[in-house]
Amino acid sequence: MADSRKSSPKVAVITGASSGIGAATAQMLAAQGYAVWLGARRLDRLQEVAKSCDGRALVLDVTDSASVAAFAGQLPAGVDVLVNNAGGALGLESIAAMDEAHWLEMFQSNVLGLARVTRALYPRLLAAPSGVGHVVNIGSVAGHETYPGGGGYTACKHAVRALTETMRLEWLGQPLRVTEIDPGLADTEFSLVRFAGDAGRAAQVYAGMTPLTATDIADAILWAVTRPAHVNIDEIIIKPRDQARVDKVFRRP
Repeated sequence: MADSRKSSPKVAVITGASSGIGAATAQMLAAQGYAVWLGARRLDRLQEVAKSCDGRALVLDVTDSASVAAFAGQLPAGVDVLVNNAGGALGLESIAAMDEAHWLEMFQSNVLGLARVTRALYPRLLAAPSGVGHVVNIGSVAGHETYPGGGGYTACKHAVRALTETMRLEWLGQPLRVTEIDPGLADTEFSLVRFAGDAGRAAQVYAGMTPLTATDIADAILWAVTRPAHVNIDEIIIKPRDQARVDKVFRRP
């Protein structure tokens, strides 16, 4: 008897989907026929994104175990793709002047939040309608490099790399794929959030150069999840042409 799951629509779940990379990924996957289920704290903005891609918007705070459990409980029994996008950076203080609240929030969202959501959706990924579940973790070039003032954030993104590699080891032989997407400078709300809404300071991050867009990252995610089922794209590092390293950026006058 044929596996009925293979004829079902593919299901994608995206965290941090109210803006930026998450929103762009939702729209791109929906355009490819995925049923998209979106999670974020800002429900009003999330509902706007969901409306644009015929998706479902559900409140999700990845730093809260109860919120993650409630979110997972509303999802379909089978999930083909989980995009762990929730997270971000806060502040740019040195280790000697670290803001513990910033560090704790970054670890809660980038690291523990990713692990919580993955744990909650693990049974659903095993029951993927396509027969193969796929976890895509959004990391950063900060998971490969460090820079002054970035100790907390780079530690988080190094941890994301460790989690990604551990998933791949622990799930070897199971119908699961694991990919990490590591963007460089991308013009999203990332810097605006990092600098507590200081639009001028955020704009300086991208001054004189051409950064990536959220759509650029979403396109890489789409490519990774649409490879043949036997193919696993371990990692994609994607940077703008104007960036060689985190702190090596070509800027035009």
